Amino acid sequence: MYNPFIKRILDFILSFFGILLLGPIIIVLVVLLLVVNKGKPFFFQSRPGKNGELFKIIKFKTMSDLKSEDKDNVHNVSRITKAGAFIRKYSLDEILQLINVLKGDMSLIGPRPLLVEYLPLYNKEQQKRHNVRPGITGWAQVKGRNTISWSQKFEYDVWYVKNVSFSLDIKILLLTIKKVIRKEGVNVDQNITMSAWKGNN
Repeated sequence: MYNPFIKRILDFILSFFGILLLGPIIIVLVVLLLVVNKGKPFFFQSRPGKNGELFKIIKFKTMSDLKSEDKDNVHNVSRITKAGAFIRKYSLDEILQLINVLKGDMSLIGPRPLLVEYLPLYNKEQQKRHNVRPGITGWAQVKGRNTISWSQKFEYDVWYVKNVSFSLDIKILLLTIKKVIRKEGVNVDQNITMSAWKGNN
């Protein structure tokens, strides 16, 4: 049995050394985005964690601030900056979530934390994705990331919750590294973000 306490210890150790190892890259990106985003290198947003409890996720800021005409489309591709496009292409915007893992908000592996407004839209089965800590990467990400449908994504998330194990986490971690290197499962040329989920209609 994969004890949650052991998983948490591994998360803490790996995220701590990950931050140290990636420190130089983090510093470079902070300086770059301080210039590009006019002093705003970070993006903070409330996301649901384990049992639906909210926490503040931290990412590198890859999109310009919302303009009045953008209010109905937060996924507007035109808001992605040139620096942000590069950062997204290599998944560098996710690095800072190691801080969330270190704090215990997230795990390295688990269902991705989605928007707060989705919480009332999940059916009973889909809600099970919140039975574990959300992850930087997960089973749905290595099975297609933003090239699969929302329903398939949730099926993968719930499958992970029901089958979580040390060997599965290692498999997901290795597949994630492979996909980041090969830039698989994400539409990097157009930098298209996945459309908002409207619920099970």
